[in-house]
Amino acid sequence: MPEGDAVHRTAARLRAALDGRVLARSDFRVPRYATADLSGRAVLTTEARGKHLLTRVEGGLTVHTHLRMDGSWRVQAAGTPVRRGDAVRLILVNDLRQAVGVKLGMVDLVPTGQEDRLVGHLGPDLLDPAWDAEHAARAAANIARHPGTTIGEALLDQRNVAGIGTIWRAETLFLAGVSPHRPAGEVADLAKMMDLAHRLLDAAKDQPGGPVTTGDPRPGRRLWAYARGGRPCLRCGGRMIAGELGDRSYERPIFYCPTCQT
Repeated sequence: MPEGDAVHRTAARLRAALDGRVLARSDFRVPRYATADLSGRAVLTTEARGKHLLTRVEGGLTVHTHLRMDGSWRVQAAGTPVRRGDAVRLILVNDLRQAVGVKLGMVDLVPTGQEDRLVGHLGPDLLDPAWDAEHAARAAANIARHPGTTIGEALLDQRNVAGIGTIWRAETLFLAGVSPHRPAGEVADLAKMMDLAHRLLDAAKDQPGGPVTTGDPRPGRRLWAYARGGRPCLRCGGRMIAGELGDRSYERPIFYCPTCQT
């Protein structure tokens, strides 16, 4: 599933292609909205909220999409043929560009005033431009409500804090020295951990290709923990562990150092 930083990069591409331009055509390829037509309406903006995308258009309407595991938005020159075999769910076209939503996990069209029906359950967004100590405290309080849940599971629950996925969970927990298996109620400073996650995602959101796979999380560098199962820990040299965490239906990969993370 795309991380919050990747969703924010997608939102930026959609803004560059669509903002302020009138739609010449819209093509909803989902049964519920098959007859919807946004042609003649200008796109106001696209906002990322956690891992959700909200594209607002004139007339008080919002197109809500979610990439889930395999979805993507492709920005192309208007009139570019759609690739054969692509599972296209939505196309938005103006005079210069077209945005093609492929394998989108969710597609909705709602009144802008009712966006909370779709994203109101989300915790504080780690990439909210206004992120501050209050956001961190709220996210920490959300996690603390379920002290018996492992911190590894709690970080992926978007109701607690929005935007983090398996990559930045691994990096956050490694840099904090916390095992993904530790109960959330035993983590000493959850607000500090939330600020760490915010800094990591904020540094990554402007990297055009996203994070590379191993090493140092600073912009342009490598990752510390993600995808390093079986390899030497970059701190202590011990063997990194790869595994899965969560209920069977929600298992996600974890990567951690059993020596550096306790």
